[in-house]
Amino acid sequence: MSTIAGNIAQVEARIRAAALAVQRDVTSIHLLAVSKTKPAAALREAYAAGVRDFGENYLQEARAKQVELADLPLCWHFIGPIQSNKTRDIAEHFAWVHSVDRLKIAQRLSDQRPADLPPLNICIQVNVSGEASKSGCNPADLPALAAAISGLPRLKLRGLMAIPEPTEDRAEQDAAFATVRTLQESLNMGLDTLSMGMSHDLESAIAQGATWVRIGTALFGARDYGQA
Repeated sequence: MSTIAGNIAQVEARIRAAALAVQRDVTSIHLLAVSKTKPAAALREAYAAGVRDFGENYLQEARAKQVELADLPLCWHFIGPIQSNKTRDIAEHFAWVHSVDRLKIAQRLSDQRPADLPPLNICIQVNVSGEASKSGCNPADLPALAAAISGLPRLKLRGLMAIPEPTEDRAEQDAAFATVRTLQESLNMGLDTLSMGMSHDLESAIAQGATWVRIGTALFGARDYGQA
């Protein structure tokens, strides 16, 4: 068994245990392999071990991998900050975007989504911890943004994404993720997706309702940003 395959098995065991601990159906929780800075060969190993969904932060890097891995039926998720000049490629080459935080970007994604593809699955990124350095919509602006995005024709609003301020304190983790869940519930729009939880806090995220956990380091090892 490769190191990556072994890591995937360990993470899947953590997901199952976390689901069992709060009596959730493990099939409602999906693993998104965060593969930024990792070579296509690593993604191919992860695919061989059963992973189908991959999250990328950097468009140019992601497009190169998509070309190299075109023989595999992978589902691509864009999870990084979005610049206006990158929306066309994202709209054309991804199935999910987890990091929409303003209407201008959503409108461009809708306008540029090819008509022969299904609507683009969208999560609104919420800056739940109020960090100035972090992307995400202000929670106070969320209802209006969600209502506007839900009306765009080539998008399907699925839910929320958040990256709370890192902490090893389980109570603080729970509180941040619970806030995201409460924000989604308060929209009363029947949304089905909470993209939250990473390698260090996936158990807390699952306890608070995560449906996608975005795991990079625990699958692929530490990132080499020199390769980004």
